[in-house]
Amino acid sequence: MTDREALACAAIARAVLMAGLLWCVPRRWAARTAIVGAVATSGLAVAVATGALVDARHPHAGNWIAIDAASGLLVGVIGVVGLISVLASPAYLQTVTTALVGERRRATTYFAVLYAFWAAMLAVPLAGNLGTAWLLIEATTATSALLVGFSGKAGALEAGWKYLILTSVGLGIALLGIALLAAGVPGHGLGALSWRSLGTYASGSSSALVVYLLLLAGLAAKIGWAPVHNWLPDAHSQAPAPVSAMLSAALLPAVLLVAWRCEQGMAPVVGTAAARGVLIAFGLASMAVAVPFLSRPLVWKRLLAYSSLEHMGVIALGIGFATPLAMAGVAVHIVAHAIAKTLGFAAVTPLLAHEPRAAGQPVTGIGRTRPLLGASLALSLGTLSGLPPSPLFASELLIIAGGFQAAHAGPAVAATVLLALAFLGLMRALLDLTVGEKPARDTARPTGLRGVVALAAVSGVLLLALTAAAVWLPTTDLVRALIKGVS
Repeated sequence: MTDREALACAAIARAVLMAGLLWCVPRRWAARTAIVGAVATSGLAVAVATGALVDARHPHAGNWIAIDAASGLLVGVIGVVGLISVLASPAYLQTVTTALVGERRRATTYFAVLYAFWAAMLAVPLAGNLGTAWLLIEATTATSALLVGFSGKAGALEAGWKYLILTSVGLGIALLGIALLAAGVPGHGLGALSWRSLGTYASGSSSALVVYLLLLAGLAAKIGWAPVHNWLPDAHSQAPAPVSAMLSAALLPAVLLVAWRCEQGMAPVVGTAAARGVLIAFGLASMAVAVPFLSRPLVWKRLLAYSSLEHMGVIALGIGFATPLAMAGVAVHIVAHAIAKTLGFAAVTPLLAHEPRAAGQPVTGIGRTRPLLGASLALSLGTLSGLPPSPLFASELLIIAGGFQAAHAGPAVAATVLLALAFLGLMRALLDLTVGEKPARDTARPTGLRGVVALAAVSGVLLLALTAAAVWLPTTDLVRALIKGVS
């Protein structure tokens, strides 16, 4: 086992052990134990990411573990988002009045399942073969479904069941594709489904295209691509806010990476144009479906959910274009989206403490009544809208330019129009939320506000740094490694 593999295994094992430990500790120690463990787990994940990104020209592709630039990027994102979600969880638990479990076991159960979810997510980008990746994605479904319904309320339970059933059906379709793929790939065992072996499928290009479509259509249900995104708004809006952050900022792009690996692996037998064309189609469809929802008043968490639909579409589009400019945009987009979305969901707890109506209806004027909270919400939503100097503005510009670079002028123009329409909708929401009409309120400091303001300050610095990095990223080894993949 190489040092990289050992470090990757240590990060996953740490999260698994913490899940077991948190199930056993007394409830008064649960939050502190979870936070200490999160710092260590996140540190290991960042170490894995750093090693993969610094040495991007030399990916490791084994039957069990694959470590390359793309997996390093996602493991780093998952590690940091998981840490922030754990740090934000004590404030959330202070506001909980009902749950699936009794008060004595509430904190320990929540943190144990959260860590199990985090461990499975960390393992998904590192999976060295399609079969293992599928099993790990199923594991994220089981653990996160419990967290979506954690409050025990009727709406949360319905959202949890909807999420579980729809994503499981999608993964069942993907499993059919895996079975057909395994039957047509020479060899046996895990090596037959390793990412490098997918291109050896020998049953013909027409059959390969059917397999590829089954795989991507099944994974699309988990990624949240349209038209199989129906679970996403309900799950994001009903889950605990820290869990919503992990679903949106970490899980969706992690599963998208598996779809990306399928595209890279099967392009030799499906045809590069056809393989990338499917991704472009999913990307445009997701953006088109998101726009009408982003153009009307929405509850804050549902607004963030439909924003996820749009941004997963943008990332799919960039991967489908597959030029250096587009891949640079994809890298920046994944990280910037994770930062902005984590901040947006972290702000939910103080938002609800300040204005309880925000749980069920759009609210306005938060910037007037709580300027610091309003500024945090504005930073998140302004970034997600692509308002300059947001790094998402730079990444979307790079992806559109990459579309023209790849001679996909039609999709690039269509994406430009859709992005402009989404921008207008999100800017309206931004203005309403921050400076819209609202009677003045004199309330105590909302729960968790200090932490959210600190997170917003750090996020602002990181987002500006990402905007600057987008300028030089297209010519780096990282982008070349993203295009090459693990093959």
